[in-house]
Amino acid sequence: MNKISNFLWGLVFIGIGVIVGLNALEITNIDIFFDGFWTLFIIVPCFIGLFSNSGRQDNLIGLVIGILLLLGCRDLLEFELIFKLMVPFILVMIGLSFLFKDSINSKVQKRIKHLNKTKNIDKDYCSTFGGQAVDFSNEDFDGCNLTAVFGEVKCELSDAKIKDESIVNASSIFGGIVIYVPKDVKVKIASTPIFGGVSDNRKKIDKSATKIIYINATCLFGGVEIK
Repeated sequence: MNKISNFLWGLVFIGIGVIVGLNALEITNIDIFFDGFWTLFIIVPCFIGLFSNSGRQDNLIGLVIGILLLLGCRDLLEFELIFKLMVPFILVMIGLSFLFKDSINSKVQKRIKHLNKTKNIDKDYCSTFGGQAVDFSNEDFDGCNLTAVFGEVKCELSDAKIKDESIVNASSIFGGIVIYVPKDVKVKIASTPIFGGVSDNRKKIDKSATKIIYINATCLFGGVEIK
């Protein structure tokens, strides 16, 4: 969670606390349980999620759906119309993510394509309805392909030998992939998130690092976590 997200969540809880306190003192009488209040549990997290480093598409879809549901609860839109438009909207957003994937962060995408063509990446690991741990400690690492389908793959690169650039092609479909990277590398991410995403949860990041690991991720109802 980045600083902006922390700040926004802080404002949300402060606002709720102030409203509850003023209501308790009978200074105000703000009804926080209005018709459709439950949609705020969709709207608020998705809005704050737009300021995160990944998963913006999912959060945008969730935000629009939450707003439509709120309008329906307030009798400003008919639920029948909302449900008719919901599926087409989601499909259009998914389609746009594929169409414009290469135009977003195009430098990273071009580099990823170059590495996939020039490096002999023949290390493939797949976990289906199970778990798999892959350890590259003390090995020369150029890249690998990781796939998790209703399962989990853990990839240990903390002590891997990386000369300059390497790549991890990660596909998570209703599953999860965890990648442990060395402290002395930069991580550059290109992702196609469809109700999923990539999260960089490293505690310490060496901004002066010259080695780079490219993460090329496709997340369909799944996630890729970098540690």
